[in-house]
Amino acid sequence: MRKVSRWFQRNLIRIYAGVAFTYLLIPIAYTVAFSFNDGGKSNLIWKGFTFNNWLNPCGAPEVCTALGNSIKIGFLATTFATILGTMIAFAIGRHKFRGRSATNLLIFLPMATPEIVLGASLLSLFLTLKINPGFWPTVIAHVMFCISFVVVTVKARIASLDPRLEQAAMDLYANEVETFRRVTFPLVAPGIAGAALLAFSLSFDDFIITNFNSGTMTTFPKFVYVSAARGIPPQANVIGSSMFLIALVIVILGQIVGRKRAVK
Repeated sequence: MRKVSRWFQRNLIRIYAGVAFTYLLIPIAYTVAFSFNDGGKSNLIWKGFTFNNWLNPCGAPEVCTALGNSIKIGFLATTFATILGTMIAFAIGRHKFRGRSATNLLIFLPMATPEIVLGASLLSLFLTLKINPGFWPTVIAHVMFCISFVVVTVKARIASLDPRLEQAAMDLYANEVETFRRVTFPLVAPGIAGAALLAFSLSFDDFIITNFNSGTMTTFPKFVYVSAARGIPPQANVIGSSMFLIALVIVILGQIVGRKRAVK
C-alpha cells in the first residue's frame, strides 16, 4: 500500500493532466468518429462506418452555404478587427495621452459583457438606426467584440519588446518608418498573427451574437444548433473535424518555425 501511495504522490500531476486532457478531447473524438457514421439524415446512433461523408461534405442541405457565410463573416471581421485592434494596441502601448486609462478600461468591456447582453444591445441599436439584421450587421457585431481580444493580445506582445532594438536601429540612421518596417513590425508580427487567428476562431464559433443580428441568414453554428434536435448531420461533423485538424496543423507549424528560429 505504501508503494502504491508513493506512486500516486509522484504521478499525481500526470494523472490529473491525463484526466483533464481526456475530458477535453472526448467531444472532439466524438465529432471525428461520427463524421464517419453512415447515419443518413439522423446522426444520433452509430449505424456503420463510411467514407462517403468525407467525400461529399456538402451532402447535407445548406451546410456548405452556412459554412461559406461563417468563413466570409470571419474573414471580414478578422481583417477589420486586426487592423483596428493593432492600431489601438500601439496607441495604448506606446503613447501617453489624455484618457488613456479610460480607453484601456473600455477595451475590456466587450470581453466582460455577457454575449446575450451585447447581442441584444447591438440588435436594438441596428433597429433604432433602421438597419435590418443580416450579413453586414453581423460583421459589424463580430468586429466589435473581436477588437478587444486583438488589442489585449497585440498589446502584450508590444509590452515584451526590448526598446533598445529600436534605439539601435535609429542609431544606425534608420528613420521612424524604416525602424517600424524592419524592426518593430517583424517583432510584433507573431502577436498580430496570433490575434488574427484568435479573432477568426471567435467569429467563426460565435452563436449568441450572431443569432441576434443575422436575421434569416444561416451561419455554421446556427446550422448546428437547428440540426441538433434531429441529430447533427455527419457532414457537419466532417466540417468540424476539418477545422480542428487545420487549427492543429497551424499550431504545430508555428511551434516548428518557432523552434527553428530559436536554434538560429
